[in-house]
Amino acid sequence: MNPFQNLHHWFSYAQFLALTEELVAAGKTTGPDQSPEMVTYTRLNLHRMQRWDKTFAVPEALQNLTHSSRPQIWWVITEPWCGDSASILPQLAAIAAASEGHIELRIILRDEHPAIMDRYLTNGSRSIPMLVSMAEDDMQLFVWGPRPAALQQVVNAWKAQPGEKNFEDLKTEVQQWYNRDKGEHLTGEISGQLANLQRVI
Repeated sequence: MNPFQNLHHWFSYAQFLALTEELVAAGKTTGPDQSPEMVTYTRLNLHRMQRWDKTFAVPEALQNLTHSSRPQIWWVITEPWCGDSASILPQLAAIAAASEGHIELRIILRDEHPAIMDRYLTNGSRSIPMLVSMAEDDMQLFVWGPRPAALQQVVNAWKAQPGEKNFEDLKTEVQQWYNRDKGEHLTGEISGQLANLQRVI
């Protein structure tokens, strides 16, 4: 069963950006936690998304893979306050935009769809962003997220043994990782998923 088939409302990437801009202008964010910290994360993430939109380029090899891929919808579960999403979502949107219509990106909010989110937990956690690729025949093609594997190892190591590094330190380290990586790991992993689909077909 396609868990997304009965959804009638989702965001395009442009609509998600517009939503985030409206939230920042109003001093708000999504979800029940409207603390100053969450509002600040949302404001920072808007700037990060806008920066990635200007600087990220889809590698030619990945563009070619998307052009020959089977039609699919990329459902992304996320929230505007999510720090990982601020780097990942613009890259996924750029890949979909470069696919010549083979990939459509649709975004839903995690906290508005708990039943869907709970189908895609990471070690029992509602970690986001989560990408679920669905074919036109409602078959699930692949799931990716909540972050590139190399960075997930960093996060897992911290959770297992945080030591003297607090959560704020970890978030800074994560953002620095994304800035250094420039999308290399994400594009490599998405390329692998699309290549695997071609082999299956």
